[in-house]
Amino acid sequence: MSEIRAMGEIASGALKPLVLVVEDEAALLTMLRYNLEKQGFRVEEAADGEEAMTRIAETMPDLVLLDWMLPMMSGIEVCRQIRRRTMTRELPVIMLTARTEEQDTVRGLNVGADDYITKPFSMAALLARIRALLRRSGAVPAKGELRFGDITLDLAQHRTSRNGRAVHLGPTEFRLLEFLMQHPRRVFSREELLDAVWGQGIHVEPRTVDVHIRRLRRAINGAGERDVVRTVRAAGYALDTEQA
Repeated sequence: MSEIRAMGEIASGALKPLVLVVEDEAALLTMLRYNLEKQGFRVEEAADGEEAMTRIAETMPDLVLLDWMLPMMSGIEVCRQIRRRTMTRELPVIMLTARTEEQDTVRGLNVGADDYITKPFSMAALLARIRALLRRSGAVPAKGELRFGDITLDLAQHRTSRNGRAVHLGPTEFRLLEFLMQHPRRVFSREELLDAVWGQGIHVEPRTVDVHIRRLRRAINGAGERDVVRTVRAAGYALDTEQA
């Protein structure tokens, strides 16, 4: 299991959590994107329920901000489908709605929403709820420790160890391992890893990821130790203790 200690605000230099905002009101969507990006989050958008499910399948977010009233498919149905699917069952969901009746709140929570906030709302309150959920899900590390199995990543001292032995990583391999440890067992394509680790807008060949994955494997996997970096043919890479 992945373990994160001493979590709080998004640490300087840490990889940014991805929030999917599902909202059909353009002005509110713009406001949410602006404020979330200002606070250090990456943001994806969807304007209806069907687009939301497509986005989730393509670029698994760390949290979903989900409007109740949506075209094509309601927020309630989107949340229900998220909870039905094995890969998204634990995905944090906050529902946004103008409904204030207690029975509506109960209905939203009963289909699997983790939290519920009514419009109009304070951005400070929404951000606090987002951070609280991400801390619980392990998506927001602070300057503490990340753990996966027998691997420990010390974010404050920028040190890595496995089974008590020091592991020496270059800066890129450290960021790559940090990202994978934040999202254990989730498969990422080369393009997704480039965006997350190298940064969007940076022109690097996708095969560069393969080079750094090989370096990470050589460093992290000692003699007799299980290879924790799983290659998924035609899909990408994941941090996993079980090889396919």
